[in-house]
Amino acid sequence: MSVQIDVRTPLERFRRFMIYNTCLSFIPKGYLRDPTIFPERSAEKGQIYLEAAAKIELAQIRDITFVKAIDVLGVIYNSKSGNTKLRWRQISGTLGRLTGIASLNSIVNLLESKVITREYVESLISSSTALTQTQDRETGAE
Repeated sequence: MSVQIDVRTPLERFRRFMIYNTCLSFIPKGYLRDPTIFPERSAEKGQIYLEAAAKIELAQIRDITFVKAIDVLGVIYNSKSGNTKLRWRQISGTLGRLTGIASLNSIVNLLESKVITREYVESLISSSTALTQTQDRETGAE
C-alpha cells in the first residue's frame, strides 16, 4: 500500500528522511551532522538524485554516494522496491514542496524525520478510510 504525499517541508527534514530510509546504519557521524551532505544512488538501485548549483562527491559506501551540495533546487527519491517515489522542489531558500507516493515504511520515516506530522497521517488514514467505504458502497451497488 502506498499513500499520496503533498507537503511543504525544509530540505533538512527531507535529507534526514533519505538517511533514515537508506543509510542510517552506516553513514559516517560527521556526514550525519552536516546538513550539506546528502546520499545519492544510481537509478538501477532506486534512484536518489540531487539537482544543485554545485555538488562534490565525498565517498562511496555500499550503494550510496555521499555528496556535499550547495543550493539544492530539487531531489528525486525512489526506493529500491519502487513503492516510494518522492520529489522535493525548492520553493524559497531551503523550504520546498514534497510530492509523490510513499510506502508505509517510508511514512514511518517521514514521521520520524518530522517531514509529516501525526495529524497529517491521521488525516490521510481518515480520507483513505472514507474512500474505501465509498468504493465498497459503489462496488456493492453494482
